Amino acid sequence: MIKKRPETVAASALGREDEATGALIPPLYPSTTYIRDPDNLYRRGRVYSRAQNATFDTAAETLTALEGGAETALFGSGMAAANAVFLALAPGDHVVAPRVMYWALRAWLEGFASRWGLLVDFADAGDIDALKAAIVPGRTKLVWLETPANPLWTVYDIAATAEIAHAAGARLAVDSTVATPVLTRPLSLGADIVMHSATKYLNGHSDAVIGTVTTARQDDFWATIKTVQSQNGGVPGTLEAWLLQRGMRTLFPRVRWQSASAQTLAERFSAHPGVAEVLYPGLPGFKGHELAQRQMQGGFGGMLSIRVHGGERAAIATAAHVSIWKRATSLGGVESLIEHRASIEGPRSPVPADLLRLSVGLEAVDDLYDDLSEALAQAREI
Repeated sequence: MIKKRPETVAASALGREDEATGALIPPLYPSTTYIRDPDNLYRRGRVYSRAQNATFDTAAETLTALEGGAETALFGSGMAAANAVFLALAPGDHVVAPRVMYWALRAWLEGFASRWGLLVDFADAGDIDALKAAIVPGRTKLVWLETPANPLWTVYDIAATAEIAHAAGARLAVDSTVATPVLTRPLSLGADIVMHSATKYLNGHSDAVIGTVTTARQDDFWATIKTVQSQNGGVPGTLEAWLLQRGMRTLFPRVRWQSASAQTLAERFSAHPGVAEVLYPGLPGFKGHELAQRQMQGGFGGMLSIRVHGGERAAIATAAHVSIWKRATSLGGVESLIEHRASIEGPRSPVPADLLRLSVGLEAVDDLYDDLSEALAQAREI
């Protein structure tokens, strides 16, 4: 049998067909419960749909194959997926996370997780020595990375962090939402867990809120994550799971197109008079560029940020004058989005006030450049 390449696995949804009808596209199973056998057993393996809905299978098993993992669990959102990893720990366990990371998860770690009893420290994960100093052997149970990290697109060294974490007896979990398995496979670099806000690139069409966690091995920690999934009830709906498997069929061409367009825009805006700085791992002058070259294969992602000359006022005015770019929160969809991140994150945000976060979609790259360039010019005239 031919060993399928990742592009084929994604596009064909593992090559499955519906046995009952011959349908090429997997069906939805809206049933919430399943028939028990006459002798009181469940030989077909399903009892209740909270975590055992058959619609989950294709998406979960496709992602497991793409990540090179042992199993994948689906959750009702990226936050639910991330929370499940931390809730699989015990009160009193020590966690190390990066200073630059998704702001909502950082707020959850500072708030609920700390009140629940986790001991959380934030470190400069881009400095391996600083990261190593933050990890306490025997006490630290989990190191969390997000790479590239939203919204400065900092690139963290997965392999080096995995080595340090494992030497201290800790696990490494990686939020790979922006990289996707198209560009980076954290488990192959030593991570134990990879998490996605699958609402973003994996679904790719801005029509399903869903999250995923994939494990490198089926161990006790994974069993606890699965228990959290089921007992907390943070699972997706049937339609969302179906939309995820639908979206992953086009994952590779979407991410590659978006990465190529983002690279072009990053290079062109680096020379734009209205832009003070472009943050993008694909630029040679970007601090994490050499690491990104080693860790990301085939592109540097569809996300970049620009810092606008004229500060916060000019940045907000720029976003107000776009027409093709859409002013909306989220990322990874087929449409291009622009957002003034500091306004979303609030006064405690580490994000510069002059920064605009850009999620590059599938539109013509010249149209995207012209639209934003014109908006920058209009903002300068105000």
